[in-house]
Amino acid sequence: MRRWLVWTLGGVVLAGALACGNDELGPTTQEYAAERARLEAQARRAAAKGEAEPAEEAGLGTVEEGYAYDPTGKRDPFRSFVLDLKKVESETERGPLEQFDLNQLSLVGVVWSASRPRALIQDPSGRGYIVGEGARIGKNEGEIVEIGDSVVLVKEVYVDYLGARTAKDIEMRIRHEQGG
Repeated sequence: MRRWLVWTLGGVVLAGALACGNDELGPTTQEYAAERARLEAQARRAAAKGEAEPAEEAGLGTVEEGYAYDPTGKRDPFRSFVLDLKKVESETERGPLEQFDLNQLSLVGVVWSASRPRALIQDPSGRGYIVGEGARIGKNEGEIVEIGDSVVLVKEVYVDYLGARTAKDIEMRIRHEQGG
């Protein structure tokens, strides 16, 4: 334990010594501020004398006469990429029954004699959801098409490796438990 502690402290001291070298990566903020003040003073003197000092020599960028920036069709450089990603996610937000495959869900009950038939679908954790015709269900863009007396018909859309979309009708039936 002591040997490990000594090696660890020795490595920290060595890393700190290497990090504190005299290698300068660029100008300091004081040097930058001094150079900027020098360039601004030089530009003011030239303007006071009436001399038209080229901006390139003053260290400043140039802009063509009559140039106007047109932002149409361009992305706002100050807008966050993260906000754009959240917007896309919210547009494609999935319901709780769209998180599971159809074979993971089970049909528990059906109320079909009403004007609007309803079904009770149970997810793998045992949570139940009451759904009607047109509800989204399953991972493959499934939609409940018809609710019968003991069956729910779901139309799922599959996309193959070529990008072709095919629809498939799947029946979910009430599973009767056999007791003994």
